[in-house]
Amino acid sequence: MKKILILLGLIFFVTGFAAAQISAGRTLYVSVKTLTLKSGTGFFDDSNGTLEYGDRVTVIRVDGKFVEVKSAANPSLTGWTAAANLSTKQVTPGSSNTVTAKEVALAGKGFNQEVENSYKSQENNLNYDDVDKTEEITFREDELKIFLEEGCLRMGKDQ
Repeated sequence: MKKILILLGLIFFVTGFAAAQISAGRTLYVSVKTLTLKSGTGFFDDSNGTLEYGDRVTVIRVDGKFVEVKSAANPSLTGWTAAANLSTKQVTPGSSNTVTAKEVALAGKGFNQEVENSYKSQENNLNYDDVDKTEEITFREDELKIFLEEGCLRMGKDQ
């Protein structure tokens, strides 16, 4: 029980520290392959434009887990995104010392080269082709919205 309380305390400390690093005026970097800036915090809010992996932005304001940012390259491009799509550390696309957006996402889930090698070395001969095919499936937002509406699924901003 004591270990669990210590672990929870550490998680809250790290989470609070990371959130404290994102404040108005702070420079951040896009940490996903393509980032769509929205007019609001809702998933289906209008798109204001897109940024690419490594692009520099300035924080305008923070609202919970969402951040309104302004592009450094194009100051007229502003919009909202989830804080998880941004990094306080500068990322440089194409450098041999950087990782891909996919690797960043996987690392955030605890998946790294060591774990991948462990899976590959197992005797069950895992096949990743189906995983790769599944990752390639994409849907346009309008298609997703129709699917949710026809299925009577919730689409609120609190999702």
